[in-house]
Amino acid sequence: MKKFAIGCGVLLVLGVIVLVIVAIAGGSYNRLVRLSQAVDSSWAQVQTDYQRRSDLVPNLVATVSGAANFEKSTLTQITEARASVGKINIDAKAAPNDPAKLAEFDQAQSQLSSALSRLLVVVERYPDLKATANFVTLQAQLEGTENRIAVSRRDFNNAVQAYDTAIKSFPAVFYAGVLGFDEKPYFAATAGSETPPKVQFNFDNTKPAPAKP
Repeated sequence: MKKFAIGCGVLLVLGVIVLVIVAIAGGSYNRLVRLSQAVDSSWAQVQTDYQRRSDLVPNLVATVSGAANFEKSTLTQITEARASVGKINIDAKAAPNDPAKLAEFDQAQSQLSSALSRLLVVVERYPDLKATANFVTLQAQLEGTENRIAVSRRDFNNAVQAYDTAIKSFPAVFYAGVLGFDEKPYFAATAGSETPPKVQFNFDNTKPAPAKP
């Protein structure tokens, strides 16, 4: 009888331990699900903000192209950059789990950013264009969208950091990979982005050569 009581006590203790482990694992799993969904949500916002910028481009190009003698190569670069962005397709529901695909997406967006920056620099040579209400409105919308993009990229990286930290922490580190919770990539800062770019354009190719002494 005494042995039976001891056996029941041992089983009870083991049962409690198992329940505690299951509760901890269940809570950890649910946390990983929430963090993964937060990454998905942040990624969807990134795509929304980039799409908002892309939707502004046609109106911006149409407005600028109306200016007399405006540099056509700049408009061509913007149009081509926007087209290259449209060819990149990453499933927002699954989130960008592939570092190579995320880098491809980021590179295409960077090309469009560079083309738009060049446009705004060139526009400085057209005071009449800068004064038009339509261009002023589009420029304000573009600047606001760039700010939105910066914030959404930061929020995405923060969500990824929280998720990646969780899957590498105890106890999730023992089972996260088996259950499909793999590490997610970050948006990486462009090399040299901490240094303002030097913008140099030679617009006046017809400038006469200096006279010989």
